[in-house]
Amino acid sequence: MNHPAFRGAPGARHRRLLVRGDVQLDVIVEGAGPSIVLLPSLGRDSEDYDTVAAGLAGHGFSVLRPQPRGLGRSHGPMLDLTLRDYADDIAFVIAELSQGPAVIVGHAFGNWVARMTASVHPKQVRGVVIAAAAAKRYPAQLTASIQRIVDPTVGDAERLQHLQSTFFAPGNDATVWLTGWHEYVRDSQFAAHKATPQGDWWAAGDVPLLDLQAADDPFKPADKREELRDELGPRVSIACIERASHALIPEQPERVVEEVVRWVRTL
Repeated sequence: MNHPAFRGAPGARHRRLLVRGDVQLDVIVEGAGPSIVLLPSLGRDSEDYDTVAAGLAGHGFSVLRPQPRGLGRSHGPMLDLTLRDYADDIAFVIAELSQGPAVIVGHAFGNWVARMTASVHPKQVRGVVIAAAAAKRYPAQLTASIQRIVDPTVGDAERLQHLQSTFFAPGNDATVWLTGWHEYVRDSQFAAHKATPQGDWWAAGDVPLLDLQAADDPFKPADKREELRDELGPRVSIACIERASHALIPEQPERVVEEVVRWVRTL
């Protein structure tokens, strides 16, 4: 059942509440045109995408931002999930709010959900942008660093040090991500990832893919830049954004918009 939350003028930013069984999804909607769905990073809010969403809407797209379970007015079971549960949420949003198959942009953790959605709901997905997606294998200390960042008992100075080294390129302001972390949501999402075999989502079905990389991302070093295209072939396009690391979205939002729009218009 579809419930309106509040609306402004056509195309203006508003919110919709969607209910499917015991899951309620709070979706930020902006713009008009073909749909692009934006999925945030691990334990973070989809409002991280404010600048990117406004830019995409300005280029003639309907931008849908489902808040992950546990954030905003989204809620539902949080335990014993797999990435399939999160993918089902996204497919439901597309079915309810898009006029046809959507492009999904998944940032970091969100790229796992985007690829899972394409794998299990291929008719709903026109293409997938994986933004700052990790290589197939990456150092365990990077995950340990994220755990320190979201731990509220760790002092800001140490958290900022981890943020700078793990998420932000030299010269970029890492303080913008000192806040906005949701530990319970992170734990639920990471557990769902661990419970899902990588082979279930890695290939993203057979849809077109844009591997949108950040030049300073420790999760995907230079020697892994071609990894996905080498494995999946020419349906993978690659773009690399300079002066950005794993955070990418707050670091270079205008360049993200530029690369996404350029690629979507080739589909």
